[in-house]
Amino acid sequence: MQKEKAIFCWSGGKDSALCLYEVLKEGKYEVKYLLTTLNENFKRISMHGVREELLEKQAQAIGIPLMKMYVKEGSNDEYERNMESFLLQAKGEGIGNVIFGDIFLEDLRVYREKNMEKVGMKAIFPLWKKSTTELIQRFLALDFHTVTCCVNDAYLGIDEVGTEIDARFVSSLPANVDPCGENGEFHSFCYAGPIFKEQVGFTIGEKIYKPLELKKVESVCPSENPSAPPRPVTKGFWYCDLIPD
Repeated sequence: MQKEKAIFCWSGGKDSALCLYEVLKEGKYEVKYLLTTLNENFKRISMHGVREELLEKQAQAIGIPLMKMYVKEGSNDEYERNMESFLLQAKGEGIGNVIFGDIFLEDLRVYREKNMEKVGMKAIFPLWKKSTTELIQRFLALDFHTVTCCVNDAYLGIDEVGTEIDARFVSSLPANVDPCGENGEFHSFCYAGPIFKEQVGFTIGEKIYKPLELKKVESVCPSENPSAPPRPVTKGFWYCDLIPD
């Protein structure tokens, strides 16, 4: 049976790595490209803060061509314009599917599906609604290796950034932190595992705190439960600079 061609939206982190592993193992899709969004000003992966050079080394170690989408403003409009351009280019090559590693954020899935519909492509979510506890356990059991590169200060601090994600790390997470960080509690950089032909070398560099200016929200989002306890307030993020060997 001929495989369906697909682009894989690659963040460089553990969920992307596990999702790509499952996709390649299943064999239904031929992953033609890894697509990653980078900040053009800083030459780093958006939100994760990982250097472009390390991203390139990841893709080389995996053996799948890398497509890099740059953004300057960081607005949804800019992202959607650039994404549409990239997807139309891919569609011209006979690619009809875009694979995402999202797990349970409903609003994000709807947003992605709407963007795919605009260009006549299909969004695929191989990890959707799977237990995040089971996913992180499977990730570790498969002998993947990853470090945190960014943590949300509402949940974690300087000691948790630049740290290996292992059984000890997972067991030490506060009760309000998802084991996979699916709510944005932390992001990671995956450097070794069964999808890599070789380990991606790097050293732990400087840890930097970047404050976040948040606008006051006057009303409760309709999708939230007004009686639920308030979420911790994010004041900023801790980043760890990962330096290529």
